[in-house]
Amino acid sequence: MALRTLAHQLAQQKNDAVLPPVRAARIGARTLEVLPEDLALDAAAPFVAGKAGWWVLPADADLLDEDAARDVPAPYPGLVTIGHAETDDLLLLNLARLPALLLDGNPVHITEVCTSLALELGMSPWASEVEIVTIGFGEDLPQLLPTARIAHMRHASHALRDLSERLLEAHQMPETSHHPYLLLCAAALDSDTAWKFADVIDKAGSLPVTLIAPASTAAAHFPEAEILNASVSDPQPLDAAGTDITVQRLEHASYLQITTALRVSAQPAHPAEGPWQDVPAESDVWQEPAPEESAGPLPDADSTPPSASGAEVDGEVFPALLAATTDPSGLRLLAATTPTPQVAEEAEPGADAPVAPAAGGPDNPDPVARQAAEAGAVQEADEGETHDLHAPEIRVLGPVEVDRVDSTGHGPRMAQLAALLFFRPGRSADVLCSHMDPVSPWSTSTLNARMQGLRSSLGSDASGSLYVPRRKAAEDPYRLAPGVRCDWTRFLQLVERALPLGPAGLTDMEKALALVRGRPFGGKPLPWAEPHQQEMITRIIDVAHTVATHRTPPGPHHDLSAARQAVATALDVDPTAELLYRDWLRIESAAGNRQGLHTAITRVQQVNRALDCSLETETTQLLNELLGLTHHDHAHPPSLPERQRP
Repeated sequence: MALRTLAHQLAQQKNDAVLPPVRAARIGARTLEVLPEDLALDAAAPFVAGKAGWWVLPADADLLDEDAARDVPAPYPGLVTIGHAETDDLLLLNLARLPALLLDGNPVHITEVCTSLALELGMSPWASEVEIVTIGFGEDLPQLLPTARIAHMRHASHALRDLSERLLEAHQMPETSHHPYLLLCAAALDSDTAWKFADVIDKAGSLPVTLIAPASTAAAHFPEAEILNASVSDPQPLDAAGTDITVQRLEHASYLQITTALRVSAQPAHPAEGPWQDVPAESDVWQEPAPEESAGPLPDADSTPPSASGAEVDGEVFPALLAATTDPSGLRLLAATTPTPQVAEEAEPGADAPVAPAAGGPDNPDPVARQAAEAGAVQEADEGETHDLHAPEIRVLGPVEVDRVDSTGHGPRMAQLAALLFFRPGRSADVLCSHMDPVSPWSTSTLNARMQGLRSSLGSDASGSLYVPRRKAAEDPYRLAPGVRCDWTRFLQLVERALPLGPAGLTDMEKALALVRGRPFGGKPLPWAEPHQQEMITRIIDVAHTVATHRTPPGPHHDLSAARQAVATALDVDPTAELLYRDWLRIESAAGNRQGLHTAITRVQQVNRALDCSLETETTQLLNELLGLTHHDHAHPPSLPERQRP
């Protein structure tokens, strides 16, 4: 935003001020600096002069707001992190001003540097105009990244031909001649190809073309290019920035973690099966209320809607939704989301007791699905049959917690290990060690130490059987006892029993949502947990949408507070789910709460701006309907309200 402000202010000047070329930028925890090409140049607002020619952004600098900044093209799209300084400040190099940057060292490390640059530029919000070509690596990146900035070429000769065609295109369409073209080559070029690249880049004219390639063969053809050693882990000089840096690499294990997450996010939704087929479509139950039905008095601006249980709202749920009837300008002051206490301990007398899950093992690798499918177990619980209610519970519908396991020291890692053993039972030591730390796998001794700690913490049942059984032979798998419970199993049991019942199952669905304490597995799940996390998020959204669909329309199940609570719980889990915002909009429309309606609109617009994507068609249509209804002006639906400012 600071650089866009710089560009905007220079464009407003009447003396045709030119945007100064920039070599690099430096980002600290609380600082931002840029290094101009001309070190003698006077600093331009919003920056002020710093040391050694750097420009510094003052803490009180007057910057464009998000909306205004979005309309200013990114002035330096070639800025990308090349490493960090000794002070741990990130050092961003403007590759668009360099014909070449060459890399020395181990080929694996060179590939890791190129991969780091490709991923960052492929997703950077200021690099939308950069065209990136990967040569010899990153074959899967064009399909995984949603920005469509990266093209993969199998051979350098293909990239050379594409570059020649790009130069011709820039000549014919001068308006694109300032878009940087970046060639990332992990494999060594032969001497003839390196010479051809040097020749074409020399003739590129105003088109910023940069080649990043191994120095072994390219250095002779780019004598003025800077050379960095990709294998050195100590600081080394970067002459372009006048400072020493430690080169940034993306190790292969981290790359696999990122690409796995991208693949999971890109998978198409599977058709609903079993009870999940009963999740209502948006048009199944909801009917837009007539104007007279929605024109009731607005709620008191000083009051806050109650939660579904009638408890006082204390900021522990999605704040914008439960503050929908208050002044939107105060939203920023609400408390941040924090986990709530275990709901099961607060259940009213006579509530369904949690059911102990059935055993899992090598012959049954998905214990959660099998346990939830055992409807008989739920029925037995309803009839009061005795179960091990003192068995420890693993809670994953929020940050991972386990009964009797401390939250300090090794406790959090033991809790994650318990969750891994529950969801992936019967695994070998090698698999568990790798799952617990993909980048630096645990040793077997570390695993056994944590298993012993978990065994001591969980203890044994009434018959003396350990909840973490000892292994009797080296080849025996690691596992938990069948009696160990999990909140996700309980969630599935409640919901899959309730969904086929329609509105009659609302009580169980709301009990299930009460188990949710936040984003499943917390904010940074281990890679093995990511598919489970995505499934849980999807199911929670389904249940919240179902509750809101049944609770919003007039009728015997009408309860807008319960509908708000359901949507708030799910938005806490996934604040980008547009389906939930449509539910929220319908709730506020049904309440006749114009201020709450505009608060919901503001929030969904903010989320989509942050994601750099447009509203879904269904959302736009609903906004036109509801705003037209609110303003009694169906002939001319109003435009969306401007973003509220605190």
